[in-house]
This record gives sequence, structure tokens and C-alpha cells, in this order.
Amino acid sequence: MGPDDITRLEVVALALVVLAVVLLFAYTLRTGISPVPTSPRVKAVMLASLPPHLDGPVHELGAGWGTLAFALARRYPALPVVAHELSPVPWLFLLARKAIQRAPNLTIRRADFLEADLRAAALVTCYLYPGGMERLRPKLEAELRPGAILLSNCFAMPGWAPTATRIADDLYATPVYTYVMPHATPRGAATS
Repeated sequence: MGPDDITRLEVVALALVVLAVVLLFAYTLRTGISPVPTSPRVKAVMLASLPPHLDGPVHELGAGWGTLAFALARRYPALPVVAHELSPVPWLFLLARKAIQRAPNLTIRRADFLEADLRAAALVTCYLYPGGMERLRPKLEAELRPGAILLSNCFAMPGWAPTATRIADDLYATPVYTYVMPHATPRGAATS
């Protein structure tokens, strides 16, 4: 391997890094949020917020780098766990991670989760942003079955009252919101 080979390798590596950054930026603009991993402390609160057993598939909407998806696959090894990620860079990372880290019940889909079928879901998790939560709301109201759980990192579902809110012991005091479908009565609405 001569000096010209090293230079070619460096150029290819630099081109791949630039392509990855451009793709991350483009998909951040498209989706409205960049892929941010769930911190260990928030992940611990999210996992502690879940029941020991579920009766259906688990979906992580916007799985990013897979921090929570792999933990959910370990937590519920008998259930299918589906990680939805649209951005190609984290999606490729998820595929590579799955090739190294055994998670036979984890399926990784490169897809817009707003097009996913969530009717059978027992649990849906997300770490979105206010606009994303607003766009997701009608889909969840139309598709989630009674008793299904929505677990949201940091952002509340507009118009829904959570059944539980836990605060992570982190720098931001990150809230984790739990909703059980049919979701709690919308704020301000009368109960029967």
C-alpha cells in the first residue's frame, strides 16, 4: 500500500463523513428533529415506567441510534419490538448495531412511522418534539387499542392528561409521560 492508496482512502473516508453529515442535516430538516439518543437516566425512568408484561408488539417511533429499542427488546424478549427510523444514517447504524448486538425480536424499519400500522401495539414509545407529537396524536387516537400504552420522553401529548409523569434525575429534570389508551380525558373535559 503506497502513499497514493492512503490518500484515496482518506478522500473516501472524508466523503463518507461529509455525506453522513449532509444526510443527517437534510433529514433533520425533513422530520423537524435530529436523532438524539435517550440518556441513560431517562432510559432507566422509561423502563421503570413499564409493566413487567405486555400483550402485544412494541413500537419505538423515531428510534434514532437505538438506545431505547435495544433495551426494549431485552426487556420484552418474547414480544416483537419494531424500531421505526426514517433518517438513513441512524437507520444504517441500527442495522450495524443489530448485526453485532443480538436482538432476535427487534425489527428495524426505515419508514415514516406515521404510515405504520399500530393497531396491534401494546406499547408505543417516542422522543419527538411538540410539532411531531401534535402530528402523531390523531394517528394514535385512531389506531391504538384500549389498554395500549404510550410512553413519551420529554414531550407531553397535546390535549391528553398523562396517567403518570415521572421525572428523571438528570440535568434537565426530563419528564417521562405515560398514557394508557383510551387516553385520559383531555384537559378541561368533563369525566363521566
